[in-house]
Amino acid sequence: MQTRFDELLEFPCLQTFRVMGLADPTLPDQVVACLQTHAPGDYNPTVKPSSKGNYHSVTVSVKVTSKEHMELVYTELSALDIVRFVL
Repeated sequence: MQTRFDELLEFPCLQTFRVMGLADPTLPDQVVACLQTHAPGDYNPTVKPSSKGNYHSVTVSVKVTSKEHMELVYTELSALDIVRFVL
């Protein structure tokens, strides 16, 4: 992954991730479980449904320690089956 996070951010820092996936009630739990594996912490995700209710957006702030750590979190969240996008 070719990113410039190391040039733009000072690590460690809090990074907000927005995970968009299918409107499945387990989406927030899957996101938090993935985060606990790669960045253990106490998370309180915010969930918002799409206008038609087909998708949910889960927003959560994560303490990342490096460019590589941030890229790993993006990659692992994106790999979840019900996730469509990670911002």
